Parts: sequence; structure tokens; C-alpha cells
Amino acid sequence: MEKREAVIYGINGPVVTVKSAPWLKMLEMVYVGNERLIGEVIGVHEEDAIIQVYEETSGLKPGEIVCGTGGPMAVTLGPGLIGNIFDGIERPLREIENLSGAFISRGLAPDAVDMDKKWQVEIIAEKGQKVSPCEIIATVQETGLIMHKIMVPPDVSGEIVEIAENGEYTCRDVIARLRTNEGEVKELKLVQRWPIRTPRPYAEREIISKPLVTGQRVIDILFPLAKGGTAAIPGGFGTGKTMTQHQLAKWSDAEIIIYIGCGERGNEMTQVLEEFTGLVDPKSNQPLMNRTLLIANTSNMPVAAREASIYTGITLAEYYRDMGYHVAIMADSTSRWAEALREISGRLEEMPAEEGFPAYLPSRLSEFYERAGYVKGLNGSCGSVSIIGAVSPQGGDFSEPVTQNTKRFIRCFWGLDKSLAYARHYPAINWLSSYSEYVDDLADWYSENVSPDFISKRAELVRILQEESALMDIVKLIGADVLPDDQKLILEIARIIRVGILQQNAYHKNDTYVPLDKQFKMVETVLYLYDKCKVWVNEQAIPVSQIIKTGIFDTVIKIKYDIENDRLDKFDDIKKAIDALEF
Repeated sequence: MEKREAVIYGINGPVVTVKSAPWLKMLEMVYVGNERLIGEVIGVHEEDAIIQVYEETSGLKPGEIVCGTGGPMAVTLGPGLIGNIFDGIERPLREIENLSGAFISRGLAPDAVDMDKKWQVEIIAEKGQKVSPCEIIATVQETGLIMHKIMVPPDVSGEIVEIAENGEYTCRDVIARLRTNEGEVKELKLVQRWPIRTPRPYAEREIISKPLVTGQRVIDILFPLAKGGTAAIPGGFGTGKTMTQHQLAKWSDAEIIIYIGCGERGNEMTQVLEEFTGLVDPKSNQPLMNRTLLIANTSNMPVAAREASIYTGITLAEYYRDMGYHVAIMADSTSRWAEALREISGRLEEMPAEEGFPAYLPSRLSEFYERAGYVKGLNGSCGSVSIIGAVSPQGGDFSEPVTQNTKRFIRCFWGLDKSLAYARHYPAINWLSSYSEYVDDLADWYSENVSPDFISKRAELVRILQEESALMDIVKLIGADVLPDDQKLILEIARIIRVGILQQNAYHKNDTYVPLDKQFKMVETVLYLYDKCKVWVNEQAIPVSQIIKTGIFDTVIKIKYDIENDRLDKFDDIKKAIDALEF
């Protein structure tokens, strides 16, 4: 048998060089040093190889042994993932805490899922049945919200020659044996392994046509994201990237949430862990963690693991997508991930590109975002992976490489504005610099499920906001008093849109999440008021200042608080109040 051991020759931070290892393959997983630190081969030469280590390398010495595994860096997929908290290479942090205390020791490799926990398994497949890749052979109730479907691995097919009966089984137990077309017998368990850098296969991509409903008005009305789509939230420090992603994780209609804290501050990840474990899912009244999976890779953890955490998260998402679930990934933040690429690239002495980032930054970003999509799986079920990536440009400069390259691969851009954030306008999404290319794709869905007038009313809203922006240039020069009344009206209606619709209060029970029907009614009411005011101003020559004195503008702004989400009939009272105004 070929000897799969090599000797460490050089160490440069997380990058380790080994000599006399012609048997090492590109992207092979290895164990480094006496403590068996987890690493991955990232460069291969005739006799030596370069390895990036996913754990702290202090104290590692030349001469220690590197052992190859013969396989790529892979994650364990099976029941027990949902509700758990992992580091960047899928090590369960709760289990690590039990083994090493508050600080993570090196060389620990606990199983990602509890291999000895007994699950109640319902067998679906039968003996003699021919099964294809990803076909469902059993089900396990993983949490109160998620039915875990045990699938044949994507690279296996054949005839079932032996299968267990309904009952309790652990992840170590064999529940079926399958004879492949080549005559090899494979054992199927509740768990399987899959390489993190290899996208899981599917039958075909479906046309994107359904929105990811978030309950956040500025997103659902102006800049919608589709299920299976990609979005970026760029913004400087303090503009609310993380809090916006928290809102989307809590309220979006994705069935499973995967939150990747990639290189974020420890206190932010602590807040996520504390918040999410205490929250109740509003749709089911069960704990939110029953449909959430967290990957915590804070800024003080090894930098190489930060690079792997993105791929770990997307692989877990694809696994649940293959079961037919709609999964949303919150990657916070891809800038920290890009910084990890830059640091490792510098240690490898590669030629730097713009701002020191490696030349392959665009291709790595595209590899990640292209794994999103609404697909038909190999087993015939439809599922989706939607990616929402936060970007943290230094100084809020959107022209830096990570933001610019991200814009090439996403179709929805929610640009955060520090002036809005400092004015306490949240979400601080700038309606002039943001965009969504999904509006036309989702038009039919909005027409059928909300209102045939949804897209036209949205267009009117955008027009008013753009007109306000043009008028503000004049106002800054000569003041608002000299404007004619029809232009003053634009400014007042735009204020209602900004404060009453686009601004949202996460701490108010009627405003933290707003269903689409109420969102449309709010837009309809504002535009109804606008049409009435145009008649009063243009035909009856009533000054805008007189309309303001009636208090109707403030009444319309307050409907987001005053009208409950399930009492849409109250909007008729607002319209009657508008019609009853007399001057």
C-alpha cells in the first residue's frame, strides 16, 4: 500500500509546505502535525505540495508529519444539522465546548452530527426497487418544522438488495444495501459525505418566477429578490448590514435559513446566537432554530477556515434544496472572506491584483453565487437556494474590488446609505442607487397573487422618488418656498413614501413584518391621496400648505402602526377620510 505520509518543510502562518509528497492530490484533505490539524492541499509540484491549515498553526515545527486522507475536504450531511452551530469546517461548537471549554483546542474533530442519537425512521423504499441518484428512501422528523428526507447519494444508483424496517436507528446503522450497475454493494446510512467545493448535481434549472417574501417593504415593493436569486447588501460600518440580514432570516418565507458569520466580530455572532435561540417562528409558533443552521467563524478564528465556511454553508444548503426545500443563505460578510483569500494569496507570494486581492477573486465570487438557483432535483422535487451576501467596503466605498466584482454576479443590489442610517432610517437601503433585475421576472406572480396593478403602482412610486431627488437639487440652491404647488406636492408625497412606507420599525409588532397585501394597500392609499391632492392643487387651486394643515399626510404616514396586519378593511376608512376633506 502506498505510504501517505510526508514531512513538513516550511511554515508561513496558515500555509504549510511539505517535501517528498508526489502522491498528494489537489484539494485533498490532510492531517497536519502531531496534533492532526485539519488542512487542504492548495498547490502541488513534482515533489512538494502546499497546504492551507484550517486551525491555528502556532507551535507547529518542520519535521512533523502530514498524513493524507485520499479524499477531498467534505462535510457530513444527515439529520441533526438543523438547530446546530458549527465552525467554518463543520465542527459542532457545542460539542467542542464540552471537550475543551470556552476556548477551542486544536486538533479536535468531533462528528458534525450526534452519531449515537436514535431517530425514528420511516422507510419508503422497498427491497428490489431500482433507485436513482438522490431518490428518497426514508424520512426522519428532524425538528418540529423540518422533515429530513434520507436520499441516495448523488453519485450512486442501482437496485436495493436489503432494506431495514420502520424503527429507531442511529447515524451509524445501515438502513439499506444497494447493488450498483457495476455489481458493487454499497451500504446506505442516515448520513452521507459530500465535497464542499463540488456543487451537488441537479436535473435542470427552473425559470425564476416566485419572490422571496421578506415582509420588509423597501425590498418587497421596490427591490424584490426571487427564490433562487442572488442579492448583495453593501454598506459601511454601522449602516445595518447585519441587522437587515437578521430581519430577513427571521421573517423571509424561506423554509430553512443558513446564517454564515464569516469573519464577523465575536460580539455580533454572540448576538445572533442569543437572538436566534430565543426567537419563535411567527408562522408556526415553534422555536426559530427548528429551521435555522448557524455557521460561526469569527474574526479571531483561523483565517483559512473563513475561506472554507462559505463553501460549507452552500453545500449544506444544496443538500436541503435536493429534498425540495427553499433555503436562504445569509453570508455575513463576503468582504471578510475575500480578505482571507488576500492573506493566503500573499503568503503564497502570488502576484496581487487590484488593492492586493488575488487575480482569481472574481472567479471565486462567481463560483459561490452561481451555486444559487431554483432547480428541479435529480429526484424530481423542486427546491431553491437564495444567496444574500453582505459586503463591507472600507470607508463605504462601493468602487472597491469586492463590491464591484460582486455586482457582476448578482441581480439584486441593496446599497446601504450611511446618511440614512445616521438619520435612523432603517432599513437604510438607498432607493436611488439600489436595483433589482427580478422585477420583470416576478411581474406575473405579483399580478396573480397580490394585484394586477402592483407593478404599475410600484413604477409610480419610483417615479415620485426620482422626481423628488431632482427637485432636491433645486431646493438646496433656492429653498422649497419658491417651488410651484404641484412640485411642493411631489416633495410631500415623497416624504410620506420615505417615512410611511420605506422606513420600518423592527420593534413594533405591526411594522417589523408586513404581509404583501398590506404593503400593496399602503402603496394604493398613498397614491390615492396623491391623485386627490393633484385635483385639489391643479383644478381647485388649493395650496399645499392648506392640505398639510388638515393633518391627512401625518394620518397616512401612521397607518403602518395604526392598522393591524390582519385588519385591511381599515384602509377603506382612510380613503373615506381623504374623500371627506373640505377646504
